[in-house]
Amino acid sequence: MVSRIGSHSPRAGSKNQGISMRFLRPAILCLAAAIAVPVALAQAIDYDRLDQRLKRLAADEEIVGLSVAVIENGEIRFAKGYGFTEIGGAPVTDTTVFRWASLSKGVAASQVAILAEQARLNLTDTVSKFKTSLRLPDGGETRATLEDVLSHRLGIVSNAYDTTLEDGRDPVEIRESLRSLKNICAIGECHSYQNVAFDTVSEVIEQVTHSSYADTVEASIFRPLGMATASIGRAGLQGSDSWARPYAKRSKDAGPPLEKIVNDDYYRVPAAGGVNGSVRDLALYARAQMGLVPDVLSDTALTMLQTPRIYTSREQSGLTRRYKGHMKDARYALGWRVYKYGDTGNRVVGHRGAVEGYRSMILFDPERDTGVVALWNSSSRKPVGIEFEVMDMAYNLPAQDWMELDTESAGGSK
Repeated sequence: MVSRIGSHSPRAGSKNQGISMRFLRPAILCLAAAIAVPVALAQAIDYDRLDQRLKRLAADEEIVGLSVAVIENGEIRFAKGYGFTEIGGAPVTDTTVFRWASLSKGVAASQVAILAEQARLNLTDTVSKFKTSLRLPDGGETRATLEDVLSHRLGIVSNAYDTTLEDGRDPVEIRESLRSLKNICAIGECHSYQNVAFDTVSEVIEQVTHSSYADTVEASIFRPLGMATASIGRAGLQGSDSWARPYAKRSKDAGPPLEKIVNDDYYRVPAAGGVNGSVRDLALYARAQMGLVPDVLSDTALTMLQTPRIYTSREQSGLTRRYKGHMKDARYALGWRVYKYGDTGNRVVGHRGAVEGYRSMILFDPERDTGVVALWNSSSRKPVGIEFEVMDMAYNLPAQDWMELDTESAGGSK
């Protein structure tokens, strides 16, 4: 199953929430220069400590391979691999390719935002304006907008027919069959995480650009950002010079994880889970999402992407239970989650992803141009704690054992 499941919650959030401070940067820099205050930000992250912590994490039998990168003050300050591409295999490096799983959703949303800025489509366009396969209960495709698709506000049960996709059924047929479901809420009024339905945006993008989804994303995002290892589809993963094999196990099972096969299930819904790439390329992508590559993703596009649309109570419940509510006010934007971090409430943007044998994570503060990305080829949840340990250092917060290296259940129950 790809990434986290959303929640059934009332509509919340609006376009005036979460607007980035990036628009104020020029004025802030000019003011700093005028009063002779250095604008260079001090390094807050202890990379030696982080490296030692990651070495300990990689030594855990649940971890096969792990790759982590940190962007601080707009620069990639740290990018390193740990462990192995497969048990007994080659070491993981910062250019080893992993599956990104549901981080793919932010890529798809970014492509839609680019096309919207070019006036080739509008977020308020209904799904029915395009020749897609998505059919919703009671003809909902005539009311659901692209914004609703990208923010998981389609009013149907979460992860609708994911298991049918995993059984090998054609995603086009699955999308057509969604009309038989019952609405759990009105379109636009609750958050219910989707994969198969979300992928209808790949159909929209192909119609608007008259090109394949993979070729469009390559030309608009991957190539301009210099993402040399990024691709969409299984062939791109397995054709890489260095790629991580998938491993997984049930949490209650003892011993190391077992190697799995790379299957096409979520590659067949590329907008939802089709991207591959290295952690260094993920860091380049994160910089663009911070507003540091405006020729690729402008402030206008990023505002479309990162403005919260709806509160996600189920996500917040999980964070409160496992991570002491360290991130609050969990909301969903377009292909991105938005939170308030720690007691100071700094706005952070991120996402997590999971397909069998792979996990992924991205979290960043777009005002501070600081964040962390990680990829690993196992089902362990421990590396999720990396985002908290890095961001705590960035905000000069007290250190906590979020990676669960020193305690069995740091940050909450397993």
